[in-house]
Amino acid sequence: MTDANNPAGRDFKDTVFLPRTDFPMKAGLPQKEPAILARWQEEDIYGHLREARKGRETFVLHDGPPYANGDMHIGHALNHVLKDMVVRTQTLLGKDAPYVPGWDCHGLPIEWKVEEQYRKKKKNKDEVPQKEFRAECRAYAAHWVDVQREQLQRLGINGDWDKPYLTMDPDAEATIVRELLRFAESGQLYRGAKPVMWSPVEKTALADAEVEYEDIVSTQIDVAFDIVESPVAELVGAHAVIWTTTPWTIPVNQALAYGPGIEYVAYKVDGRVILIGSEPTLAKGVFARLFGSTPDKSTDIVWRGPGSQLAGTKVRHPMHHLGGFYAELRPMLAGDFVTTDSGTGLVHMAPDHGEDDFDLCKANGINPKFVVEGDGRYREDWPWLGRDDERNMSVINPRFNAPDGPICTDLLEAGALLSASADYQHSYPHSWRSKAKVIFRCTPQWFVPMDMPRDGGTLRDTALKAIADTRFVPEKGRNRIGSMVAGRPDWVLSRQRAWGVPITLFVNRETGEYLVDPAVNERIVAKIREQGVDGWDEENAAELLGPEYDIDDYERVSDILDVWFDSGSTHAFVLESGKWPELKWPADLYLEGSDQHRGWFQSSLLESCGTRGRAPYDAVLTHGFTMDPKGMKMSKSLGNTISPLDVMRDFGADIIRLWALSVDYTEDHRIGPEILKGVADQYRKLRNTFRYLLGALDGYDGSDAPETADFPELERYVLTLLSDLDAKLHHCVNDFDFNAYTRALVDFCNEDLSAFFFDIRKDCLYCDDPADVKRRAYRATLDILFHALVRYAAPVLVFTAEEVWGTRYPDEGSVHLLEWPKIALAEKLRADKAVWTKLRDLREDVNEAIEPYRREKTIRSSLAAEISVPQDAIPAGFSDADLAELFITATVSRGQGEGVSVTPTDMAKCGRCWRHLPEVAEDGDACDRCESVVSSMEAA
Repeated sequence: MTDANNPAGRDFKDTVFLPRTDFPMKAGLPQKEPAILARWQEEDIYGHLREARKGRETFVLHDGPPYANGDMHIGHALNHVLKDMVVRTQTLLGKDAPYVPGWDCHGLPIEWKVEEQYRKKKKNKDEVPQKEFRAECRAYAAHWVDVQREQLQRLGINGDWDKPYLTMDPDAEATIVRELLRFAESGQLYRGAKPVMWSPVEKTALADAEVEYEDIVSTQIDVAFDIVESPVAELVGAHAVIWTTTPWTIPVNQALAYGPGIEYVAYKVDGRVILIGSEPTLAKGVFARLFGSTPDKSTDIVWRGPGSQLAGTKVRHPMHHLGGFYAELRPMLAGDFVTTDSGTGLVHMAPDHGEDDFDLCKANGINPKFVVEGDGRYREDWPWLGRDDERNMSVINPRFNAPDGPICTDLLEAGALLSASADYQHSYPHSWRSKAKVIFRCTPQWFVPMDMPRDGGTLRDTALKAIADTRFVPEKGRNRIGSMVAGRPDWVLSRQRAWGVPITLFVNRETGEYLVDPAVNERIVAKIREQGVDGWDEENAAELLGPEYDIDDYERVSDILDVWFDSGSTHAFVLESGKWPELKWPADLYLEGSDQHRGWFQSSLLESCGTRGRAPYDAVLTHGFTMDPKGMKMSKSLGNTISPLDVMRDFGADIIRLWALSVDYTEDHRIGPEILKGVADQYRKLRNTFRYLLGALDGYDGSDAPETADFPELERYVLTLLSDLDAKLHHCVNDFDFNAYTRALVDFCNEDLSAFFFDIRKDCLYCDDPADVKRRAYRATLDILFHALVRYAAPVLVFTAEEVWGTRYPDEGSVHLLEWPKIALAEKLRADKAVWTKLRDLREDVNEAIEPYRREKTIRSSLAAEISVPQDAIPAGFSDADLAELFITATVSRGQGEGVSVTPTDMAKCGRCWRHLPEVAEDGDACDRCESVVSSMEAA
């Protein structure tokens, strides 16, 4: 090999054993990955895996169904890469780990999209036959199932893509109905009127998981209710003042609530007496709103006393002059929920539109009036606003609640509006689809009771025990879902929509009880299995009831099921149906985003606990949300979204996978162009590690591997590190700690191999005689490393690992059919890590000492440096020549000083290995070793 210092020297280029490989440094993933994927599909890698693992210990991750209503987004990508990592690592361990993907196909998300298409065409959904409308919903869902299936496969997700589960399959719909009827047959269903989250825009009840909270500005008003009866004589004729941010609920007020332990005071101001809580901060706030001042010692106090003395007090509604409902006196009731944190210390009660309101009024014999319709307008026959089309707008319309809107205007004319301002900022629930405000609305709905006594305890008790018995990763998930289940209300099952699984109940018109007859239920399930959800219609009603019952005596329920009941039942029709015999119940793992503590994790838990007495999973893993580079939530309106489809087009799927498995997914995490560039750089380093291994192992078949006893200490040390890595990665797989898994793999390749082992041994690889035992031990070690690392990397870089394996073994099948590496030799040849830690620290000190000489160009290569290191810094058993090889320097000597000293060498440089050695007469000549190797090559 020639160099600038020896232009006329011998040319040793063809005598150096440089690594040779066809594996390119440039990845070209966007072009290569589709071809690899096509080969997997053609060869049915998933089917081969199932056959190879048949009879092994099973591991079942049950896929939580995404909605089939749009392209894959970055959250989908992260979620499915994590699932794929779980399945692939369990498969790598030798287990039978099938993966059946699925989709949620019913419900409002899809129905809303179809309605949007109708609106663009000026069509009214309600004028289209329901079967026709449902067919369009089904077609819409089927389209997006196909789109997402192709996108997820492109991401390298390995699964049963030819036979996914769909909640809209008739078999699935029939199983969902069967699960509903299990609740009915065990008496765990009731129809009752309770306030539920209601979307006036979508005209249906919503589940908690379908609601998001946004900051808004509302109108706040103070309203006077005249006290007409009271055991406290001083209060008769006074005004009980309430404060609310929902003026629209005043038309259905039926009571006022006070805190029995709160102190109240009646102030006389400008000839009027107002009753409010006496807490100083609260009173000042009320006075500031009402009078622009604050109460002081001169303020006239008519009465002061505890709320308990208000029992028996009655007030009249501000609109009492309308007669009828409004003429009835309103009682003041004791409510433990009343506080003095805000407002006036008195709360107006509208049982139609609040949970506390409903419960307190029901306990006192006051029933809701059901006056607000599904679209958010008052009933036409309601005496206030109902008959006035111009003023009876939706209750979520800001104009309806504004200080100059119809409610406030009428209260002002009645002399009851004491203050009104549109400046109250607070958080308020919205539908996550329409983004419109929701309301609490009391309507007849179907519920599963959380606290009904039954064998084994209430559903709440059973669910809480199941949570205690479940493994949560991270552990904080246990408290999150536990607190939600502990405090949640009864499960609202019914929705007032068209696209979904029907609530297949017949209700006796006279008694109001639903029919429980196993024979009828079997006919219903069979009909749904035959015709899908369209089987539940008026045409089939009499047939389903059978000759034992008169159809005129029964009402056929027309509501559909909450879509969370659909997804909560997937364990029944996926894990238990037998359609996928490789699966089992319960699942080993459920894995979704942390929002699913409120959603799928919880609906699955409640459904399974209600029908089977335990959770459908043994463990639950949750991940956080993907944010933009600044930590902000991604939003199309903000323009800060990252499309995984774009990333795959520009970088490749393996880059997304490496990103997803590098972040701490248990917390919210970030992605952006600069982050992806860093991931791409990390990928290049890993790729170069494999490229070096492939080149260094060119032609290697293992036949010349030396005896175990002949392995040098450096190889023993690296194999010790590999054994430790193997144990760590095992631990990470068991803990689902993929961030640590990926980091450990990357760090090992970069720090222990590329920057250390490969760097030191390149001289041996390039220049030693192929028959030399050290070179043979090095290549044997590289072979062990290759077989381990390509397997470790396969679940992370699924396409690249296949390319690596195929480059070395083009005729030996897919890397993804292999099992966890066996590294018995690595475990046998253990070195003293403490000794090598000391040596590596010393090596760092040497490199730092040489660096100033590099910058000054006094020494261009560490090979031209002579080093002196402290005697006591060198572990026993290492010669000066060993240290020179380890530090990649000309010489190493042992000094008495404390630090490392550096001297430029004056020894000539070998023209072949570039080492500076005493036997080299002048630059460009060969050293003794190189001369011997070259002579042998020439002789051969």
